[in-house]
Amino acid sequence: MAPPEPAASPPDSTRTGPGRVLVAVYAIFALSATARAGVQIATKFGHAPVAYLLSAFAAVVYIIATVTLANGSPAARRIAVLSCSVELIGVLAVGTWSIADRATFPDATVWSGYGSGYGFVPLVLPVFGLLWLSRWARRARARGNEKNAGVFTGSR
Repeated sequence: MAPPEPAASPPDSTRTGPGRVLVAVYAIFALSATARAGVQIATKFGHAPVAYLLSAFAAVVYIIATVTLANGSPAARRIAVLSCSVELIGVLAVGTWSIADRATFPDATVWSGYGSGYGFVPLVLPVFGLLWLSRWARRARARGNEKNAGVFTGSR
């Protein structure tokens, strides 16, 4: 007897198509930011505490985004919108701050220089995340499934 096939992601899931790539990139950033912050805080916290704490904050944001995008439920998508928004604001704020006040950032964070140390992926990743979530909300509305449309419906 053949083993049962694994259940496919539901059609309104963020885990299908390009969403899988998005989740994978977020997972890589969650892992790398967590490792980077952990090593920096454990070995040289006194050298650049602001930068290292901001790296740790970025790691938490990436973890939340990864988990909620992978989950794909309506509630998770709402949290994903919030985490992608916080990430975008963080990249813009920390990027500007790190350029304007270099003394506060003797070492870089994930978001320093708008993510320049990571090929500016931290700058474009939340934009892609928000666009992907918006796409799923439109698809849910088109199917008449307002409950699964998430925060992009205009009503809460």
